[in-house]
Amino acid sequence: MISVSGLGKDFSGDDGRVRAVDDISFQVPKGKLITLLGPSGCGKTTTLRCLAGLERPDRGEIFIGDSAVVSTARGIFVPVHKRKIGMVFQSYAIWPHMTVMENVCYPLGESKVSAPQRLERGMAALALVGLEGLEHRLSPNLSGGQQQRVALARALVGEPEILLLDEPLSNLDAKLRETMRSELRALQQRLGITTVYVTHDQTEALSMSDFVCVMSLGKIVEQGTPRQLYETPKSRFVAEFLGMTNFLSRCPHGCEMPASGAPRGECFFSIRPEDIDVRQAAGAAQDSAWRGAVTRALFMGSHTHCEIKVDDQLVKAIVHHSRPVAVGDEVFITWDPRLCSVVTRNQDFSV
Repeated sequence: MISVSGLGKDFSGDDGRVRAVDDISFQVPKGKLITLLGPSGCGKTTTLRCLAGLERPDRGEIFIGDSAVVSTARGIFVPVHKRKIGMVFQSYAIWPHMTVMENVCYPLGESKVSAPQRLERGMAALALVGLEGLEHRLSPNLSGGQQQRVALARALVGEPEILLLDEPLSNLDAKLRETMRSELRALQQRLGITTVYVTHDQTEALSMSDFVCVMSLGKIVEQGTPRQLYETPKSRFVAEFLGMTNFLSRCPHGCEMPASGAPRGECFFSIRPEDIDVRQAAGAAQDSAWRGAVTRALFMGSHTHCEIKVDDQLVKAIVHHSRPVAVGDEVFITWDPRLCSVVTRNQDFSV
């Protein structure tokens, strides 16, 4: 288990001290994968580097299991080589003059592991990532996916308690990224290793994680399971960052604003385009439906992306290919009120 409490890290900037990580707290249960998700500069990689011991925090505590590896109040800072972690960097950091096996076993060089044991561990790590038979190949002669697997095997060879992954798939092409995303998640679950994953890609976060922390400006805006954050976000920032959505100032009958209002800012209804039902208009609209006109229709094969003008609001919808729609069509739109969330515009994180 990882426990982070009140973590803060400052850097010097042109305008003085910048809070790269602004007193954040979260926990990672044993064997689970948590993703730190957010745009560039939000503090997610700095947080990961604090977990690894590559950055010294200015505030807060970090526990790995029952042991404190950071406590600024008590003057505790355990150096990186004494933390039972494995880390995969965005650039992979593979030595070009070494073979695959030499790269993988490099972390064992300063340990008391014997040469036969190093070879045994190296072969086991390569088997985990599907690189058996490539142990003697020079690293520059590997594909991007193979290099990513070498970096992962090197992170696992020391049998760490914690695995830290800093945007490990960002250098791969789209198809390979999808394959590696599935393989990486399956490996993490098979090993049962506690993992912190950093990415700006919402698809990676939603498909791989047990829990997600959405970050902006050094803070955690919201945290929860992927389904919770996607289906019932609390803030406009999270709703929009996790995928395409509609923000509506009013809705058909059945969706109500909270009577207490929104103390943190302006309220909106958020409804995902795939949750909107679009049908050709015929007769009068029911109370629960809106009548509108299709202003844009982009055929995507399995579905069509539509924009529908309803009075003064423009609504995005995703329509199954079995229901042809075209620009100019008069349509009725409706949705299940249970799929509609009320979100607020937090002024600190507005997008």
